[in-house]
Amino acid sequence: MTNGDSPKFQGLRQKLVQQLKLKGITDIGVLNAILKIPRHLFLDSAIQHLAYEDQALPIEAEQTISQPFTVAYQTQLLGVKKRDKILEIGTGSGYQTCVLLELGAKVFSIERQRTLFDSTKKFLPTLGYNPTLFLGDGTLGKPTYGPYDKIIVTAGAPEIPQKLLEQLKTGGKLVIPVGDEKSQKMILVTKKGDDLFSKEEFENFRFVPLIGKEGWNK
Repeated sequence: MTNGDSPKFQGLRQKLVQQLKLKGITDIGVLNAILKIPRHLFLDSAIQHLAYEDQALPIEAEQTISQPFTVAYQTQLLGVKKRDKILEIGTGSGYQTCVLLELGAKVFSIERQRTLFDSTKKFLPTLGYNPTLFLGDGTLGKPTYGPYDKIIVTAGAPEIPQKLLEQLKTGGKLVIPVGDEKSQKMILVTKKGDDLFSKEEFENFRFVPLIGKEGWNK
């Protein structure tokens, strides 16, 4: 049992997983990851009792930990396989990062907020997770470590950053919410060849804005 976990929280996670199944999450690996990861430990103690409600919750730096359904939905669309090299844009609390690691991926994650970067870098190893974390502008990706099998963007973008498309392997997938600052459509891009991409559109979501050179410039 993870330090700080309890049978009560484990029971609440089982209920959450049942809810996610009813909402259309079928990927067993994703469901098992959510069942295992103690989401309450990613939150301030004052709101830990809300951890297994299917809702986004506040974290440091005026950001949020995404709704569990959103995390599961994006991860399922990505189709993560063991040993996939994945670039995550927007580390945030690190919860989505841990879901990817549970699925056997090698994760490189970029966070632009120093407060979040520092606390998440310190916190994740206490749960036994060791992704490669960077502080910087996620809209530019991390070409040094690319190309990537998969890229996941956990903030709403005005358009798909060209730099991220360039860092995908052929056959690779990018999942990103694209739209205005109030609502975004989930997009799945598959790289078919050099400068050749297919694009599928899915449901609407609401994310915090993707800030950066190829995002919302603030």
